[in-house]
Amino acid sequence: MNRELPVLAIVIPCYNEEEALPITTARLLELIDKMITSSLISRDSYILCSNDGSRDNTWNVINHLHKKDSRIKGISLAHNRGHQYALLAGLMAVKDRCDVSVSIDADLQDDPDAIIQMVKDYRSGMDIVYGVRSSRTTDTWFKRTSAHAFYSFQRKMGLDTIYDHADYRLMDNNALRLLSEYGESNLFLRGIVPSIGLKSSVVKYARSERVAGESKYPLGKMISLSIDGITSFSAKPMRLIFVTGLILLLLDLLVALYVLISYFNHATISGWSSLMLSVWFLGSLILMGLGIVGEYIGKIFIEVKHRPRYAVAEELF
Repeated sequence: MNRELPVLAIVIPCYNEEEALPITTARLLELIDKMITSSLISRDSYILCSNDGSRDNTWNVINHLHKKDSRIKGISLAHNRGHQYALLAGLMAVKDRCDVSVSIDADLQDDPDAIIQMVKDYRSGMDIVYGVRSSRTTDTWFKRTSAHAFYSFQRKMGLDTIYDHADYRLMDNNALRLLSEYGESNLFLRGIVPSIGLKSSVVKYARSERVAGESKYPLGKMISLSIDGITSFSAKPMRLIFVTGLILLLLDLLVALYVLISYFNHATISGWSSLMLSVWFLGSLILMGLGIVGEYIGKIFIEVKHRPRYAVAEELF
């Protein structure tokens, strides 16, 4: 690793980003030139766009940008695999072609200027630097509340995640090498990277609006990502099912005691309402429990097949 003048690879996962990419790459090339002039990074630094099987002209745009400036490189997945896989594919593509990488989304909501401080932290000895939002004042009340609930719930479920950190981070090639040894198919990089360990720091930044296009992470995908993260890193939900079962068993014993006392005192009254409420309540708990167990079994099913996590169809280097 060259900490004095590292080769920096900026990895951008892309899905239907034909509008944003020309703006994003131009902004990042300016940043690279600025950092080269300041003797922070090597002149061999570059940008890698990882196309996640986009349905628009994203790959054609990447080809065009590559022809205009060879520092813009690209890979294209054979089909859409999702943000986490596209990001991992990009990181693995640059693993042996750089000293340090920074992952950033194509929408430029994450302030690119934070990369300067990330590289400075790397040069001072950090292996991983997390980009963390300084505030959420620009978010709507619902977005802010749901995001805080997202991180809090993960923490309670046993995940070691960085609060208000998405996938904007710096990783040196040692961290990338260790990341490559994690072979799971159920990817949640926000949980995997902190589990690597190594020396790390945090750089805070203010988040802005998208430069173009529309969000690729609506509420449904955020919930899905949270479920994937929890079930990939923690068995706590299954433990909660067991604890809930014990609590219900104790309640059943108390109810049984009440029923027996009422029976021997000839004070039993048939109660249709209480019976129906009990059946629906317990039925709901059983179905929820089966759903959680099924989520884990489904992940085991995917993992044991050891299929490739993604396939790279084309490369531009």
